[in-house]
This record gives sequence, C-alpha cells and structure tokens, in this order.
Amino acid sequence: MAREQQLAGAFVELADTLVAGFDVIDFLYLLTQRCVQLLDIDAAGLLLADGRGRLELMAASTEQARLLELFQLQNEEGPCLDCYRTREPVACDDLGAAGARWPRFAEAAQAAGYMAVQALPMRLRGEIIGATNLFRVAPGHLDGEALHLGQALADVATIGILHERALRERELLAEQLQAALNSRVLIEQAKGVLAERRQLGMDEAFTTLRSYARNHNRQLSDVARAVTENSPDVAELTNPLRPLQRADTD
Repeated sequence: MAREQQLAGAFVELADTLVAGFDVIDFLYLLTQRCVQLLDIDAAGLLLADGRGRLELMAASTEQARLLELFQLQNEEGPCLDCYRTREPVACDDLGAAGARWPRFAEAAQAAGYMAVQALPMRLRGEIIGATNLFRVAPGHLDGEALHLGQALADVATIGILHERALRERELLAEQLQAALNSRVLIEQAKGVLAERRQLGMDEAFTTLRSYARNHNRQLSDVARAVTENSPDVAELTNPLRPLQRADTD
C-alpha cells in the first residue's frame, strides 16, 4: 500500500504542476527526482528539442548526470539521441560492452560511475519532443513494471510541456521551449555564482536556488536572473555572510 500511495502521490504532484504559468524548468527537475525515487535507477536526465528540432539539456537529477548529458550532446552520440531519432526506447544493460555502439559515450558514462542506461521517448501521438535518460551504477536492465512506470512519467511530462495552448499552436510550443532553454542558461550561470560565493557544490547550489524561489513564490528563472545581475532583492541569497533557510529536498 505504501508503494501505491507513493506512486499516486507522484502523479498527483506532477499533474498539479500543469496549471497556467507553471515553471517548466522546475517541473522537469521534479520529474527527474521522482524517476530516481520511484524507479530502480541512480540518476536521470532529460533532453528536449528546440524549435529547430535540436536536442538540448533541460534537467538532470545530479551534476554528474548533467555533465554526461552535455557530453552526449557535444559528441552527438548516445542513447537519448538514438531514442529521439527512432522514437523508440533504447536500452543498454552493460555499458562496458557498448564500446562499438557508443565508443565515446560509453567510456564517459563508466567514468562517471554508470554501467547501464535506458532512454525513453517523450512523445504524444505522432509528435516527439525529447527523451528521458535513466542511469544505473550497476549493470542490468529495468524490469517491465519499472519501464512501464518510467514511460508513464515521461508521458505526463510530455503532456505538461505541450500544454493546452501549445497543443493548438506549434509556434507557441517552440516559443515556450526556447524560453525554457534561455532560462536554463540563466540558471547555470546563477549556480556558478552561488557556488563561488557560498562555497557550495553545483548540486547544492541548484537546490539552494530552487528552494529560495519556492520559499519566496518566485519563478526559478527570475531568481536566477536576479542572482546573475547581483540584484539587491536577493542579497540574502548571494551574501555569504547571511544564513540561508534550509533547502527543500524534493
């Protein structure tokens, strides 16, 4: 029963995010966190296609996963790219034996501590907008139940991103995804500022930034912009001499 309640709670939480003006970046980060919690995996990353159909990193559950996803994009090689191109799930139970398939990605993934990966398409009917990567530190495959649940989570995310107005207007979808990409760049810059000023790791810097935005009922991208511009209204966040509230963990 506890497992069923956990699953129900996750879907209600994700569905509750699908309201007018919802924060896309925060929504996608929440999705990667719930994938790690609910599936037998150790990290998750999420790539979305921009207006030109080019995949971009939008969210990752850890800094290691984020860097690995960037490596995949920069080298144009890896499971998420194959998944997006074929529109079908892509799995590798043992990255140690995937040298011929993804020579650079397999080596980088193992160096990051991951030995297995599963990519799931983010699609609705005939439209695909990205892919979700699920990483494991031990070789092996996800069982059927976990794969089904993982795809269901990806489907929820897809519906959220497409949204009501975006379903009617393709141009609006392109604008929304481009805005989210621009926000992601701002957030990465703000993470660097906080990491330097408060002597934090990049994961902790992002959690601190996200917690501040939620506690002050502000958009994550707005807070990130204020941090990069050294705005006085976020002085309590950027000033290393001021104590911070405890960061949210979800």
